[in-house]
Amino acid sequence: MDHLSFKTVSVNKANANKGWVVVDAADATLGRLASQIANMLRGKHKPSFTPNSDCGDNVIVINADNLRVTGKKMTDKIYITHSGYPGGQKRINLRDKKAKDSTRVIEHAVRGMLQGNKLGAEQFRNLFVYAGATHPHEAQQPKAVSLTNL
Repeated sequence: MDHLSFKTVSVNKANANKGWVVVDAADATLGRLASQIANMLRGKHKPSFTPNSDCGDNVIVINADNLRVTGKKMTDKIYITHSGYPGGQKRINLRDKKAKDSTRVIEHAVRGMLQGNKLGAEQFRNLFVYAGATHPHEAQQPKAVSLTNL
């Protein structure tokens, strides 16, 4: 083979090198944290990134209770859901949603940054968010990742 020609390697499910990483969400800003988690779930931080396959890492997020937001988003950011029935619209602000279940805030932000198709749903299943500092995935030997450019 000529040394000037390279074969493009396309990663698929069989040869994807998926790892496990732990991200500490303590005192991290919601949007900046979510965008970097979404990039790790997609695999965009790897040189073997393939946009049409699930080649990202499994991401464990701990300390979701200590997440912070800037400005008046705790009271002004509204999450809207609809049941599908007439008059079935529900509104909840960030403070109430975080008090009810702090893990859902990070999951909602990350899901909005992934693709809206089957691949995005498959990548979202690689996200594990926990409110406290402990997680049940020690057997996978995850690497701690510090997101420095938050």
